[in-house]
This record gives sequence, C-alpha cells and structure tokens, in this order.
Amino acid sequence: MKTTGGRAGILYLMILGFFVGLGVFLFGFVKDGGAWAMQPFNKYASGDSQLTTAGDVLDRSGVVLAKSENGKRVYSSDETIRRAMLHAVGDTNGYISTGVQYRYRSEIGGYNPITGLTSPTGKKQGSDITLTLSSELSKLAYNKLDGRRGAVAMYNYKTGEMLVMVSTPDFDPSNVPKDIDTNSKYEGAYLNKVLSASYTPGSIFKIVTTAAAIETLSDWDTKTFTCKGSTTINGNKITCDGVHGTINIKQALAKSCNVAFAQLAVELGEEKMTAEANTMGFNRSFSVDGIDTSKSKYDVKGAEKQALAWSGIGQHTDMTNPYHMMLLMGAIANDGTPVQPYFIKQIKNSLGIVQQQGKTELGTQLVKPTTAQTLEQLMRNNVTSDYGDDMFPGMSVCAKTGTAEVGGDKKPNGWMIGFSSDPTTPYAFAVVVEEGNYGRTSAGPIAKAIMTQAKKLGL
Repeated sequence: MKTTGGRAGILYLMILGFFVGLGVFLFGFVKDGGAWAMQPFNKYASGDSQLTTAGDVLDRSGVVLAKSENGKRVYSSDETIRRAMLHAVGDTNGYISTGVQYRYRSEIGGYNPITGLTSPTGKKQGSDITLTLSSELSKLAYNKLDGRRGAVAMYNYKTGEMLVMVSTPDFDPSNVPKDIDTNSKYEGAYLNKVLSASYTPGSIFKIVTTAAAIETLSDWDTKTFTCKGSTTINGNKITCDGVHGTINIKQALAKSCNVAFAQLAVELGEEKMTAEANTMGFNRSFSVDGIDTSKSKYDVKGAEKQALAWSGIGQHTDMTNPYHMMLLMGAIANDGTPVQPYFIKQIKNSLGIVQQQGKTELGTQLVKPTTAQTLEQLMRNNVTSDYGDDMFPGMSVCAKTGTAEVGGDKKPNGWMIGFSSDPTTPYAFAVVVEEGNYGRTSAGPIAKAIMTQAKKLGL
C-alpha cells in the first residue's frame, strides 16, 4: 500500500507540475506572444511576413518612415531619410534592437493570440507609432556626416523630445546589402551609437574636471596655471596644443589647455574626481523608452598621478556615451536636473486609441544648481571668446569641443557638446565624428547645421 500511495503521490506531483507549467506558458503566451512571434530567429515568420499588416512609423511631422503595402514592408521613398532614420525605425528583420520595429514589435505588428500576425480581413491591424524625431533634421545631420562614422543627438531640454538620433555606419533597409555581415564597411551598422556606444571623450571631459574644481576648491576662480606647451607629471610628459602662458580655469577651459587640467586633476585627487564623475552620470546606464544606454566610464581607482592627470583631460581609460553627454548638457541648461529624453511620441492602435508620451523629470540631479549656472557661464565664454558666436547665430550657445586621441594610426575622434541658453531655442546636443580630428572642424559644422535648422523650423 505504501508503494502504491507513493507512486500516486509522484503522479499527482507530475500532474500538478504539468498544469503549473501550462499556466506559466499560457500566461507568457498571452503576455509576450507578440514578442515571441516577432523574434528574428523565428525564420518561419521572418522578413516581410512578420509585418504584412503592421502599423506605420511616422516622424514628428507625420512623414511616413515605414508602412506595410501589398504584403511587404516599405520605407520612405527618400533613401537618405531611410538611412538617417534607420536606427530609430529599425529594419524589417529586427536585427537593430533599438528600432521601434523591434522594441515595439508586439504593438506595431498587431499580434493577437487568435490570429497571430495575420489579419482575416487583410487590413492593417498593428498600431501606428509616431516619433518625436524630425526626419528633415536627421537627414541634414546624416548629410553633414558625409560618409564618416559617428553619432549625432539633439533634444529639447525643456520638453524631453529628441529631435535627432543619427548613427553611422548604416545601410538602406529597402536594399539590404548581401555582404552586410562580411564587409568591414558595414561593421557596426546594426548598432545605434547614440544609445549603445561609448567613445574616448578627450577635452569634453574637462567639463567634469571643472565641476569638481568648482565644488572642491574655494579659490578655483582665481587659481592660475602656467602652460609652456607641456608638463611632466611623475615622469610622464603631457603635451598641450599651444603655449598658453599664465591662465585661470575660465581661460584654460576656453583654450582647452591640457597642462592646466592635468595639474588640476592631480590636485583634486582620485576621490573628488570619481565622486564628481559619478554625480554627473558616469558609471551608470540610463533608460530611453525602455532601452538601456551604454555606460560612460570613469575609473581611476589606485591610479598613479600621471594616469589621474590624463583622466582629467579626458584620456586614460575615460569613456563617454553620446546620449549621456546630450543629457548632461540638458541638465546644465536646466539648473542641474534634466528632463527625461524620449523619442516615442505616441502609439495609436487600430481602434484609434492613443497612448501619448510626455514630459517627465529624470528624478536625478546630475549637477548642483549653482555649479550648473557657473558651468553655463564658462561654456558660454568658450563660444564667445574662442569658437565665435557666428557659429550659432542668435542662440546664445554654450559648448565644449573635444579632440580624443584613440591610439594606433587612427586620427582623433572629434567631439562637440552643448546647448542653447536662449529659451526660444532650448536644444541640447552631442556630436562625435570618428577619426574626425579636431572637434571644432569636424563635429562643429554638424552641430551648427542642426541647431540652425531646428531654430528655422521652430521645433
């Protein structure tokens, strides 16, 4: 009897386990069935068959970026727009994980547990997704990159609406290259570098070093440095692009003096530099419409003086993410606390029900209010005293350029980050051009173009 009872008990446990497992499966099927059906590895449902009745993707002005037509997924008739918007819209096969066609695949595909991805009537059943991004501005940014690799990001720091999110290299989603997975030309083409890449920052990191000095040194605004073109720290020579003589921090930031910021980082020390970097968003990820960004990194734990010096000028092992730099600029413009950027404006389902996105505070202060106000003044001085106000006519732009050495035979990466302090043009931006050499001459014209056009369009 004991044997029979034991076997019955095991049988009951197996039956219970079966129904529990079935319940878990059915719950997942109802909750995530659309996501399962739209996975790239589902070859039986890959390609256009996934999106035959999918909703449209539109830019902020209603320009159709992707739609389903005659059983196929088609994109904008303008090839440059297709390429410029690629990493925001995504590709048909779902290999670009940041694209809305992948991130919102359940909504846009119109999946339901009964009919799956097909429509009995043949009509569109997926949701339409409208972006905050401007295809016109994105096309301009793409053209200004002129075939170079890099990333361009800009948003309205008052509303949080992203206006530009362009990443290269790219490809045409309407004519996917057959050698995309083997040709080095397309290496990184699936990666949205605005959100998912990090670069050596070079001199744009001097904003962080400056903030640490403002909050640590009582005499920061009267402190001076002597630049003779180089300095030697712990036996390591750190060179500068010029001979600046005796300068203060305000002048050193405008001239981007390596000597001053190397010495400043050593004086501030590992603890103060790390604390300020962490406060300003380094060593953490941010979330954008459910997408986690790549981390900007600052690590000088146990570093010797020369390494600490290099870190203060944006070299050593420093890394920065373009989205984070854009966000940081928005924070400085907003007295230290940024508005949360987003690029999904609304989702409208087949019944006409609209899910509207809107302004939300990030909830994290990246810069102390008084420090943010001081940084704004210093970055404004960079433009008026060094870059030239004619670079951004009528916008009172505050900015910092950077030239980031990447080693080997490659040219430095060129950076420019900044924002307009004019309340009528509340834009913050981050531009990086790989092997662009000087930031002012490579990233600068791109920043100028998108800022000027955004103002013209009244965005």
